[in-house]
Amino acid sequence: MQTSKVKMATQTLTLIMLLLLSTTFHLSTAQNKVKGAYYFPESEFPVTSIKATLFTHLFCAFAALNSTTNKISISSSCSSFTSTIRQSNPSIITLLSIGGGSSNPSTFSSMASQSSSRTSFINSCISTARNNGYYGIDIDWEYPASTTDMKNFCTLITECRAAITKEAQSSGKTPLLLTSAVSATPTLNSPSYPVSCINTNMDFVNIMAYDFDAPSYTPQVTSAHAALYNPSGGVSGSSGITAWTTAGLQASKIVLGLPFYGYAWQLQNPANHGLGAPANGVATATGVGIDTDGSITFIDIKSFNSNSGATTVYNSTYVVNYCYSGNTWIGYDDVDAIGAKVSYVKSKALRGYFAWSVGGDYNWTLSQKASTTLG
Repeated sequence: MQTSKVKMATQTLTLIMLLLLSTTFHLSTAQNKVKGAYYFPESEFPVTSIKATLFTHLFCAFAALNSTTNKISISSSCSSFTSTIRQSNPSIITLLSIGGGSSNPSTFSSMASQSSSRTSFINSCISTARNNGYYGIDIDWEYPASTTDMKNFCTLITECRAAITKEAQSSGKTPLLLTSAVSATPTLNSPSYPVSCINTNMDFVNIMAYDFDAPSYTPQVTSAHAALYNPSGGVSGSSGITAWTTAGLQASKIVLGLPFYGYAWQLQNPANHGLGAPANGVATATGVGIDTDGSITFIDIKSFNSNSGATTVYNSTYVVNYCYSGNTWIGYDDVDAIGAKVSYVKSKALRGYFAWSVGGDYNWTLSQKASTTLG
């Protein structure tokens, strides 16, 4: 009997030590700088071509949420993402991102509203992440649209954190990271996010500090869609970060979004080509790679500049690069803007940066600049 008690006590002590070590390792990992980027399989950019040594965290986007089962499913590219990317960077932290801008927000709203559906979702996220080698889960609900949604979002991430902790304790594995992509300000697209709840349950959040403007918006004038500063008082990356920290979000949990794409406007008058110049919506230049909404990847912007002999400008007041040739005007982030934004991240002691998306870079120019600047 005594031997049995000693054995049980030893086993209990061993388990406690393992859990403490696991928690310590998790907290240590969670404190690391974030040099992140999203990988989007639909971009047709090969996973094997990613220069993973330039990043600490990579997100595979997106797992789809089934509105009937409340479980998630992933593409073959995301199934093999971790095993593939770790061949070039064995220490990379991969996260599975769920949802995204093209997902139906009502599906998330419905799932988060009931205990049983939340449980199905959470269990599916954890098992899918573990079975495919991921080190974290990234919830990209764009966007909780009501006060009830925000309350349910808090309940969802609270239960998800509890489930992650329980799973790690029972498996002896390091707890999965829990992150989320959120709007540029806590109230930009909806009622306020539950900031205190985010502080308690999230390892960090990705602030989507872009798409402030586009050729389809009114008034139709050329614009810096991801301006770090906006002297006219509109939303910007810096005003968004200030709004989040004023609301109570810890700076150490903030990751600033960097766009590896821009937007192309058609100038009304090619001779008027500065910021705020009158435009006629999306540029009509052919063979440039401009999508129907006017978006264009950085790699295509570089090609356009080279082929057209476009004039390029850096505006340090807004922190934006732009180029123009004929009646085509494109606002984007080049190394000037990226360097300034990552310097801002350092000055504000933020957690780091992430890019959307990794396949848009040109010869790893932006990724290299960001990584070197953060250090």
